[in-house]
Amino acid sequence: MTGFQVTEVQKALKGADYPMDGPALAELAKSNGAGDDLVQALQGLREVEGPNGVMKELKGELGGSTDD
Repeated sequence: MTGFQVTEVQKALKGADYPMDGPALAELAKSNGAGDDLVQALQGLREVEGPNGVMKELKGELGGSTDD
């Protein structure tokens, strides 16, 4: 599986109203035109408080810098 770019995740979650859980994040990403693999990865996330939480949850699947 190829990693997701940070900018790809940010674009997919544009307009997110945190806190949000995985199914809600996946639905938002889908409506924002995200690819099926990203939507599927988001689906399994627990509730996160903001974008940094999403990045931490996806850490193993991100490509590029996460500035962690």
